Amino acid sequence: MAQQTITALFDRYEEASAAVAKLEATGIPHSDISIVANNESDRHTSLIGRDDGDHKEAKEGAETGAGTGASLGTVAGGALGLLTGLGLMAIPGVGPVVAAGWLVTTLAGAGIGAAAGGLIGGLTGAGVNEADAHTYSEGVRRGGTLVTVRADETRAVAAMDILEQHGSVDVDERAQSWRSEGWTSPAATEHSRVTGSAAGAGLTSAGVVEGRPRVRSYTTGT
Repeated sequence: MAQQTITALFDRYEEASAAVAKLEATGIPHSDISIVANNESDRHTSLIGRDDGDHKEAKEGAETGAGTGASLGTVAGGALGLLTGLGLMAIPGVGPVVAAGWLVTTLAGAGIGAAAGGLIGGLTGAGVNEADAHTYSEGVRRGGTLVTVRADETRAVAAMDILEQHGSVDVDERAQSWRSEGWTSPAATEHSRVTGSAAGAGLTSAGVVEGRPRVRSYTTGT
């Protein structure tokens, strides 16, 4: 059964966190979800040590990670859900973030950020094409929140539906706008159509799903 890495970028952390909660409610384990949110000016530091439904005071004295190091215990997600495991990190090329999940564990544990270009290296290692990885990294750097989901074919469509319903952005449209302002990135490859599908959706070789401009899905194995 084909495995997918599904990605979506959000302008607002609140939308992304609501999508994460819904993903977990549908039965996707938090070990298969990751969230990375820009934390410039400590905008989200108050979320550390709590979930969105628990207004406990933020954990005191959290250390900001140096390089790709994470602070705060587990970034894989607490027993109550992914958002209870948020930690602080500093990702090269992106800056300070609050983050949790499998992608973040990979960055923190393997040192990918320093060795292979920060979030870009982590995403390409998870199957995301390089052009999209640059766009997602830039989106987080500019204040956005990235959600990534690992899912098999039985859950891929439901995951994409949830990410769209909670306000993910059209990354091609956003990248075009940034380029008009002078942003440069590797040229996007031509999205050639291939035979096959992600749980019934028309998946292209570059991750674009037909009719779904606000999510990407990359085949990562069987």
